[in-house]
Amino acid sequence: MKKYLLIIFVLNLTMLFSQTKKQPKLVVGIVVDQMCYEYLFRYKEKFSENGFLKLMKKGSHCRNAQYNYVPTFTGPGHASIYTGTTPNNHGIVANDWYDRNTGKTINCVDDSTVIGVGTDSEEGKCSPINLKSNTITDQLKLTYPNAKVISMSIKDRGAILPGGHLSNGSYWFDYSQGKFVTSTFYKEQLPFWVQSFNELNYPKNCLSKTWNTYYEISTYKESGSDTSIYEEPITEIKSATFPYNLKEICDGKENYEYFTFTPFANTYLTNFAIESLYNEMLGQDNQTDMLCLSYSTPDIAGHMFGPYSVELEDIYIRLDLEIARLLSELDKKVGKDNFVLFLTADHAVVPVPQYLVDNKLPGGYLVKDSKMLELNDKVKARFGADLILKSMNNNIYLDQETMSVLNIESFLVERFIADEIRSWDEVKAVYTTEHFNSNNNGSIWGDMIRLGYNSKESGEIIYILEPGYLTITKDTDESRRGTSHGSAFNYDSHVPLIWYGKNIKKQDIFRRINIIDISATLTHILNLQKPNATTGEPILEILNK
Repeated sequence: MKKYLLIIFVLNLTMLFSQTKKQPKLVVGIVVDQMCYEYLFRYKEKFSENGFLKLMKKGSHCRNAQYNYVPTFTGPGHASIYTGTTPNNHGIVANDWYDRNTGKTINCVDDSTVIGVGTDSEEGKCSPINLKSNTITDQLKLTYPNAKVISMSIKDRGAILPGGHLSNGSYWFDYSQGKFVTSTFYKEQLPFWVQSFNELNYPKNCLSKTWNTYYEISTYKESGSDTSIYEEPITEIKSATFPYNLKEICDGKENYEYFTFTPFANTYLTNFAIESLYNEMLGQDNQTDMLCLSYSTPDIAGHMFGPYSVELEDIYIRLDLEIARLLSELDKKVGKDNFVLFLTADHAVVPVPQYLVDNKLPGGYLVKDSKMLELNDKVKARFGADLILKSMNNNIYLDQETMSVLNIESFLVERFIADEIRSWDEVKAVYTTEHFNSNNNGSIWGDMIRLGYNSKESGEIIYILEPGYLTITKDTDESRRGTSHGSAFNYDSHVPLIWYGKNIKKQDIFRRINIIDISATLTHILNLQKPNATTGEPILEILNK
């Protein structure tokens, strides 16, 4: 009897272990650059059954995923998703910021100590050197050195920040030659499969193609008119209307910027991801690997055309097909029950402010040049010197050296400038280092500013605009076309987040989830220590079966 009880106990124990959440063979992270939450529903009727809808219907759909800091830009977004913390910790406070040491503006992934691999252009001189904390991909590699991490994007920052410091390969698009490249931070030469992929010359071939709508244009009822006055023209002679004959637009030149605003660039990235899946043998052993993709084209096009354009609708209709194609390849190569995938966005976008104004909605523009000229004059009159070094990203950088020489207390200048900016009609709130160093700013906006602030990269004064407003340099008809992002408001901060795959159940989750919770959740899916600066919390609904 005891023998049988022992056998039953062993069998039950075996079943228990077999039913525990074993790590997936592959984790796939998809970031769509500039995707509003509502796109999942607005374009729903035109989506296929095997792309976005498959994820929504069969996965865990977090319907209130939010960014909990500002600014909502591409660099900070990708860094926050993969580090599980905010810019005050990981240091990527914007796409570009003013470097006090050099007196120059630097890009978040600039690195003069490396050289490009696969290119002689300056676009190859990039690395995660400015990322101050570890990513979930770094933690995976630290714990399991045999794990593979591959990341890719059209944008350099969209590839580099997700891949982290220990990536086996991070690849981005070189606009000078229309190919994927990397830098010596990662490799001394491109892998053979990347070289072979580049030799296909897909972007160059696309420059002779025409981008037209996938469906009959008259059926695009979810968007405004194709002849919208709120969209940026492509060239002086080509308006923002279908069709887009790239051969005519390029006028015989190999201008790859025109390639990247078309859906052809999304197809190109998917092709590259599938090639990496097979050539890097991702998910083919018992050690979990990670594949990180960032689709940049929705952002490139979104800035030009705005969120209510036919162009953007067509891009998402076609991106849905790319997601379906990638899911199909993952099923075939890795297996339906062997991978976990999450899809989110690095930020969303504000409707074109001029469109809001014309439709009697709150919105407008802060004209930076005239405002800063007036502000500089007032600072000089009050303190006897020009104390503003730089103004960018709604940050004001002060000349600490001059203030020290003149024995002027920084906090007095900060308060003076803050009071002046606070009087601008376009500004909602202004914060100074006094607020940044406080643990409680007393408002959601103040807390978001504090979490997005880092003393080494940010300015001494940061202001946020009223809802629906953008900053423009000069007030011209051209500057009032197209749109951007970066604010604390829901049109920028509310993004999609869907989980799908192994042990992920079908559910809708309506409670608020912060973007930094993604890596905190992956920590438990992968059975890892938390990355060093992670402050997010695991999404328990994803982890509980």
